[in-house]
Amino acid sequence: MSFNLLFPDSRAARLDIEREVVGPDAVLENPHQASFDEIGPAAWAACDGIIVNKIPIRTASLPLLKRCRVIVRNGVGFDVIDLEACGAAGIAVCNVPDYCATEVADSAIGMMLAFARGTAALDAALRADLTGGWSYTRCVTTRRLAGARFGVVGLGRIGTAAALRAKALGMQVAFYDPLLPSGTESALGLGRARTLAELLGESDVISIHTPLTPQTQGLINAEAVAAIKPGAYLINTARGPICDTAALIEGLKSGRLMAVGLDVLPNEPAALADPLVAAWYADEPWIRGRVLLNPHAAFFSPVALNDLRRKAAQTAFHYLRDGVLTNCVNAEHLDSAASRRRMGL
Repeated sequence: MSFNLLFPDSRAARLDIEREVVGPDAVLENPHQASFDEIGPAAWAACDGIIVNKIPIRTASLPLLKRCRVIVRNGVGFDVIDLEACGAAGIAVCNVPDYCATEVADSAIGMMLAFARGTAALDAALRADLTGGWSYTRCVTTRRLAGARFGVVGLGRIGTAAALRAKALGMQVAFYDPLLPSGTESALGLGRARTLAELLGESDVISIHTPLTPQTQGLINAEAVAAIKPGAYLINTARGPICDTAALIEGLKSGRLMAVGLDVLPNEPAALADPLVAAWYADEPWIRGRVLLNPHAAFFSPVALNDLRRKAAQTAFHYLRDGVLTNCVNAEHLDSAASRRRMGL
């Protein structure tokens, strides 16, 4: 069966992995553009499916998608796509939620360990002053993790992977996730908080693993920071807008937050216009050794990127060939009649 798959902003120079998945008959378009308009209306109109990285697919874009039946977000998050508008147009939206679960969980645990054992801060102190920095006192965030409480916000695939890693380190683990059914906690041997405030108030380490939705945007705000147990670490490897960096600054200055590890920021790439980034970049004394910033890289490993490409292509292929939807994130909005019309039924 022949169909046209558009990769408007693929990271890959060659679609060799994708070709292995879809076979020789499919048309694969790989224009390597940075915006919707740069692709051109003809390419959008001709595609049966789209595998997109960062280019937003919004309501205004949909009239150009004459034949498109499925959009696969080439990653876990799907906030660049208007789920409701696509659903009303009969276009299924899917994601790839499982390609980097181990990498992101490892990154969250790695940040926690860097704070607890001072590896990054001690290295920085030695680099600045090889003789004077030869002291364990240069790490201001050290703590014993065994017996401490690890709190997970959002117990999906990545949150569960992080929780199990923390449990293996001898930590007590609890989570807050109002979407999970009762019994999840007993199946995994974890504690469960009834409210976010309860989890924040009891956790020594807070790790964010929730998707970005209207409900989670700004979830960690001034009110949430005020509820955090004094001296806690907060780590976010999910989405930047979940955390208000102004609130994190106040938490760090007050001591309520001992340390903050961020793989993601509300505005990316990082810029000095964000006071938290500016203070970290200037290595101001009050923040020194207490903040780790990464460039939204927790997902990355060569194996993970290959898995992502393969799984995204499989998701589009199985729907276009067999009508089988995998990891559909807009099922509640999907108009079945509009979907059938797009299939020519």
